[in-house]
Amino acid sequence: MTDKPRFAVLLSGCGVFDGAEIHESVLTLLAIDRQGGVARCFAPDRPQYHVIDHRSGELTGETRNVLCESARIARGAIDDLADFDPAAFDALILTGGFGAAKNLCSFAIDGPDCAVDPTVERALQAARAAGLAIGALCIAPVVLARVFGEGVLTIGSDAATAEAITALGAHHQKATHAEVVVDRALRLVSSPCYMLDASISQIAEGTENTVKALIALIGAGGQANQG
Repeated sequence: MTDKPRFAVLLSGCGVFDGAEIHESVLTLLAIDRQGGVARCFAPDRPQYHVIDHRSGELTGETRNVLCESARIARGAIDDLADFDPAAFDALILTGGFGAAKNLCSFAIDGPDCAVDPTVERALQAARAAGLAIGALCIAPVVLARVFGEGVLTIGSDAATAEAITALGAHHQKATHAEVVVDRALRLVSSPCYMLDASISQIAEGTENTVKALIALIGAGGQANQG
C-alpha cells in the first residue's frame, strides 16, 4: 500500500432512479478524502438503460451516456472503465442507485438472471485477480454476487433482494444503518445505505465505515483475517 490508499470509484450515471445515487457517491468521495485516501472515478462508456425525470418519476424518452452523466458527479475528473488498471489502485468501490442495477447490470429488469456489462465484469475480475479490496453500497452488491458467485454480502434487510443474492451463489447477511459486512477471505465490504429508509447522516456513516473497512483490508496486505 502507498502512503495514501488509492480508490477507484465506479459510478453508473447521475441520479438515484436511472444512475448513481448522488448522496452515496459524493459521501463516498468525501469519506475517502477524510480517511487520507485518493480517489479516481470511472464509469462504462455506454448508453443508459433509460432516463427518468426525477421530479415526476416518468420516463423522458431521452438517450444519455453513463460515462458522460457520471462526469457530473466527478466534476469532469473521470475515466472510461475500459481503461481501468488495477495496478494503479488498492481498492475499488461501487456506489448504489438504480444505475448499478440498470446500467452496470440488468438486475432491475432480469433479477437473478441478469447480465453484467462486459466492461464492468472485466474490471471486477481484474480487480479481484490483483487482490484489490472491493466495496459495494446499496443495491450494488448484486453486481458482485452476479460476477463472483460467492461471498458474504449485504443489501440490508429486503427479503426479495436477499433471496436473489443467495440465488446468485453469495450469502446474504442482514445489516442496518451504518453497518458494514466484511468478507475478509474474499476482501469484500458492503453496506445497505439507501436500501434502507435512511437519513443523509446515516448514509454518511455507512460510506465512511465502508471506506474504513476497505482501508483495513488494504492494510492487512491481502491476508484473510478471520473472526
